[in-house]
Amino acid sequence: MAKVYEFLANGFEEVEALAPVDILRRGDVEVKTVSITGSHLVESSHGVIVKADLLFEEITDFSDADLLMLPGGMPGSKNLDRHEGVRKALKEQFEKGKRVAAICAAPLVLASVGLLKGRKATIYPGMESHLGEGAEYTGALVQEDGNVTTGAGPAASFPYGYKLLSYFAPAEKVEEIQKGMIYDQLLNS
Repeated sequence: MAKVYEFLANGFEEVEALAPVDILRRGDVEVKTVSITGSHLVESSHGVIVKADLLFEEITDFSDADLLMLPGGMPGSKNLDRHEGVRKALKEQFEKGKRVAAICAAPLVLASVGLLKGRKATIYPGMESHLGEGAEYTGALVQEDGNVTTGAGPAASFPYGYKLLSYFAPAEKVEEIQKGMIYDQLLNS
């Protein structure tokens, strides 16, 4: 079974954090939410309190991860960027050729660590300068380039989640989950 860790900081965006977790879990992917706050309770950018599965301090290394992902939101993305442990884990994951993903404002963390140089990426509109030198902004809802996947914002949460699931589940399973969540009806309305 694939294993995913999602880092949560105070100020994260709820939809971007929870929709991909829900989609991945429906696809039988093991997902663990990891608080970087020192508490299992993490407050979103809109005041919603979420209980993370783990504290960052409880994990000695993330080498068993198939994917590390970051939700956006402010100031959550900046809080993630300031956390040296998150930065180190992302860099190690990337250097091993394993997957990293970030949505909305959180691609700024990937850029800050140097993971977007020479890659196509997307970010929340108006934040293009945060992708750093050497990244090519595409403006797509979801952008994949090698082992890096980025999403543009809250409305991208579902296609972003399905793209992430596609790395670990056959196309038929992804399609079945999309139908079960009436995603196809949304697209066709």
